Amino acid sequence: MRDKFAVVTGASTGIGAAIAERLAAHGAHLVLVARSADKLDEAAARLSRRHGVTVRTLPLDLATADAPTRLAKTLADEGIEVEMLVNNAGVSARGPVLDGDPARFRSLIDINVNALTELTTLLMPAMVARGHGAVVNIASTGGYIPALYLAVYAATKAYVVSFTQALWAETQGTGVRVVAVSPGPTKTPMNTRGTRSAEAVAATVLRALSGNGPAVVDGKVNALNAFLFGRLLPTRLVLAVARRMMARSGV
Repeated sequence: MRDKFAVVTGASTGIGAAIAERLAAHGAHLVLVARSADKLDEAAARLSRRHGVTVRTLPLDLATADAPTRLAKTLADEGIEVEMLVNNAGVSARGPVLDGDPARFRSLIDINVNALTELTTLLMPAMVARGHGAVVNIASTGGYIPALYLAVYAATKAYVVSFTQALWAETQGTGVRVVAVSPGPTKTPMNTRGTRSAEAVAATVLRALSGNGPAVVDGKVNALNAFLFGRLLPTRLVLAVARRMMARSGV
């Protein structure tokens, strides 16, 4: 990635910011995308000063229908050849579906699913044509386990895992690395109760890039839980355990 460009969405804080830091430390130039222009500018100044790389910022709300197209057009107009796309931007909604706001759910799906899919399909063909590149989609252990009171969020992350696994198979032999990385509860501005650090997740992302498989779960405990609750145990038992855990947390 030295002297090549990586696009990182949701890059102003949390996991996205930690991934950008790791990539910059390896000499990658960056295009940082998020809603907050001020936070992006702060991150860009810090990364450029610390690592001597070029950092371009694009304040965009990826829930907006034309945002992925506008992003791709900006990159093309500026002649930026994207070597890596990190689809990290994501939002969550906690609570029972029946009490939820349909507009909020739509916005969540637009960011977690639609923007990720569109950006991938817009930027990946050029990577395949060159015979090298990478797409990293940040999913969640919620994509493996039905999550009570996080139903819409978990469903979008299940899409990310499934989409990435299929895309990985479709692109075998092209020279483009495709992988989904699924963090568990990670301490970020979106989840202040998380137990794992964003820096640990970013380290997992870089290790995943040097691997071969289509999906990686961050952390041994999270990987074990994803296997047990997502594949081994009956769904009814998983839901019963999840209900008890959520009750203990006060939901």
